[in-house]
Amino acid sequence: MSRNCERTEHNAHILSMQLITILEASEQEISAGNDWETVLDICTSKNSYYSFYEALTFEKVVDYLTFSKENPNSMANTVSFARENARITRNSIPNELWEVWNEFYLYLQNAQKAKNCSLKEIHDFLNNIKKSSFTATGVIDSSMTRDLPYHFMKIGKWLERAEKTALILNVFFQKSKHANQSAMDDFFWRSALQFVNGSETYFKHFPPVINPRSVLQFLVSDLSFPRSIRYCMEHVWEAVKGLESGKVSHYSWQMYALLDTMMTEFNEEYISNLADEEVEDFLIQSLNRCIEFGKVFSKTYYLVEREHSV
Repeated sequence: MSRNCERTEHNAHILSMQLITILEASEQEISAGNDWETVLDICTSKNSYYSFYEALTFEKVVDYLTFSKENPNSMANTVSFARENARITRNSIPNELWEVWNEFYLYLQNAQKAKNCSLKEIHDFLNNIKKSSFTATGVIDSSMTRDLPYHFMKIGKWLERAEKTALILNVFFQKSKHANQSAMDDFFWRSALQFVNGSETYFKHFPPVINPRSVLQFLVSDLSFPRSIRYCMEHVWEAVKGLESGKVSHYSWQMYALLDTMMTEFNEEYISNLADEEVEDFLIQSLNRCIEFGKVFSKTYYLVEREHSV
């Protein structure tokens, strides 16, 4: 439930940013960097999209990301999954949390009946998704006792968030790598910051110039930014300690060992010592570490891990 809630909110944010970028970007940026395949690679998979559609159009992409039943990561599906998970765990969660996702699920069912929306209606729809997610987060933080269900939910949320940031960094690093102009290189890194809602915070800490190394360090190891990989994994670490009362058992040692490795690799000093030619492999490894931890965690607690489209 927690992973689907986080995925719903973040995909809605990314789609919102893409629509805003279309309105604000120059023609050069639109033609060179503002393609919908980037959004598909981050929110689902362009390969899965092309298995249903031949052409890449604004209307088809928006429909695929919002209402498509064939796309397992569409907002219609992730909200439905979250609502169903909330229904079957109602004895373990606040009743208000069930009500949030049930009401939004019903709202979404009505929205699907009128899918040919204007741009303003799409923005309103995405804002409603984000508001519902923020409300759900508020209910969890203010109403849930800090016992096993709470720790499991926090791990799902922060692991999903860490994985998404790692994926965004990988996608935009590849686009920057193949950019022919420094201006476009800046555009890609600025887009990466916008996609994690980190532009405002980044420019408060760094000069008003995009520096790829600074962006990398900020999104991977900054301990004050709530979407950096290190920040997210610190919260996962705290929740794991809550589950296990800080003890390492015969069934949990592999999970702890992987967490130790991730904490080392997502450290600011570790990243600053990377050579330029090592950055690409580091980013790929960071994403793989997050995915691997999800599998190890699921194996440790006999859970069913979701399939990955990356």
